Amino acid sequence: MTTRRILVKNLLLLGGGLASGALGPTAFANALRVGRAAPPATLAQLDGPPISTSELIGQVVILTFWATWCVPCRDELPLLSRFAEQHAAAGLRVLAFSLDTPEKLDEVHRIANTLSFPVGLLGNSSAPGYGRIWRLPVSFTIDRAGRLANDGWKEKNPVWTVERLEQLVVPLLEAPRWSAH
Repeated sequence: MTTRRILVKNLLLLGGGLASGALGPTAFANALRVGRAAPPATLAQLDGPPISTSELIGQVVILTFWATWCVPCRDELPLLSRFAEQHAAAGLRVLAFSLDTPEKLDEVHRIANTLSFPVGLLGNSSAPGYGRIWRLPVSFTIDRAGRLANDGWKEKNPVWTVERLEQLVVPLLEAPRWSAH
């Protein structure tokens, strides 16, 4: 077997196929660049219309990925909810993508009902530019101009804390509102 055929075979085994555009589980995540346009994402809300990041230009957006079985997520979500509520008037939006399956929908709803931001199942939503979500929780922050401001894959300890939110998100909220007009 030639070196090229071996390489292609290994890529197919690792990444789910070249035809799908994936070169491995983190191929898309490796393409993320802070300061460049954030990949588009659309949250299919549990209770409401879909929300796309392209509709949120001018606001600071946190995309957070979580699951009901993730203990750090359950600790982080209430903190993030309070922070989002406190900073909503300044233009903060949080979109929460649950990795749970439809069988866990009742539990996802129970948690979503305690939060100040929209929640949806990742399986019904779209966020392909952020890679395969394999570590939870993980979040990505988008500035008012639609640029990636924080890449959660690069964080050694990606769980939100008050200090981390104040350090990363508050300066983005204090920046002048950006307009596409």
